[in-house]
Amino acid sequence: MAPAADLVKRDFAASAPDQLWVADITYIPTWAGFLYLAVVLDACSRRVVGWAMAEHVRTELVIEAVEMALWQRRPAGVIHHSDQGSQYTSLAFGRRLREAGMTASMGSRGDCFDNAMAESFFATLECELLARRSFPTRNAARLALFDYIEGFYNSHRRHSALDYLSPLAYERRWTAQRLVA
Repeated sequence: MAPAADLVKRDFAASAPDQLWVADITYIPTWAGFLYLAVVLDACSRRVVGWAMAEHVRTELVIEAVEMALWQRRPAGVIHHSDQGSQYTSLAFGRRLREAGMTASMGSRGDCFDNAMAESFFATLECELLARRSFPTRNAARLALFDYIEGFYNSHRRHSALDYLSPLAYERRWTAQRLVA
């Protein structure tokens, strides 16, 4: 598929969950070789709503991350923003987004600022987990990444952009405010 238009234009503001998701892939070095991590983040709450890990960077990796996000959230009309990597421009990925009713958005080629929110998550992951550890196996890395994403980042890590709440606490507050209104 041809690269999608940039619908975000470096404006990662979202007034509600499931309006804008940002996605990217990184690699985690282990003594046994690289482990690749694909993530999908909700721009409103910074929550990692989908993620997948594999020993490859084929399209299935990013589809698995989107599948997890869809299973957890069941959004309607969300914009999925990524870079122009071959996984995101593949026919299979484009077809899956269309089937889910999602709209693809992609930053320009080779410009990390066009996907700054995802890059920021990876920088945080590097500082808070990866720079402090080395992993003898891919399974050791998988366990540490799971613990970091689900056990710390989503549930406890505070963000200045979220009034110093964690992503989950921010989403709970957002929902509670809508129920009262």
